[in-house]
Amino acid sequence: MHSDQSNASQPPLEWRASGVPVSPVFDDPYYSLDDGLAETQHVFLAGNNLPERLCDGFHVAELGFGTGLNLLALLALWRETGIKGRLHYTGFEAFPMQKSEAERALAPFFPELGALVTQAWNPQGMAIDTPDLYAQVIIGDARQTLPAWHGAADAWFLDGFSPAKNPELWEPALLNAVAAHTAKAGSFATYSAAGAVRRALSDAGFHVERRTGYGRKRHMSIGTLSR
Repeated sequence: MHSDQSNASQPPLEWRASGVPVSPVFDDPYYSLDDGLAETQHVFLAGNNLPERLCDGFHVAELGFGTGLNLLALLALWRETGIKGRLHYTGFEAFPMQKSEAERALAPFFPELGALVTQAWNPQGMAIDTPDLYAQVIIGDARQTLPAWHGAADAWFLDGFSPAKNPELWEPALLNAVAAHTAKAGSFATYSAAGAVRRALSDAGFHVERRTGYGRKRHMSIGTLSR
């Protein structure tokens, strides 16, 4: 789910016939109607060049934890690479879904690995602590919680709902906070190619590029911190 103005649980999700959950708050699906996992792999994993960059202590942060699909795709990649050490993840979320909704959303992709998320599920915030992963989800409006965060990410998944429907997650001030909490030479990737988003990220200090998007989306954006 994607961080916005409240930390209250949202109304029950709506579901497409294909099984894709839709936010009742933003009237937007949580992931691609074509293939949510393939979209994550294309946009966030490849977009941040993670297969080549992952290493012990690597830290990924995400605006919008949602179903937890991006985290699990990241963890699956980590385990496939066989890297020794520990991966770190921080998600920022305002409208946590119910545990049963998360289980339903993740079942088509990670029926076994998904238990890591659903067993730790807590609408007040949660942490997953395993030998190869430390993940934290911070509940609340990212415009307040991110500036107060003391961490710095090596890579960002900017995965809010569309800028037209969820403009709060794409405000210049918040994207400036993203840059301020990015490690040297850190990166971002997002499905959005909106001009206002790309300009705000560029103004925040990222070298921004437009790339081929996934599925029905012609373009996406990636970038590397340049200051």
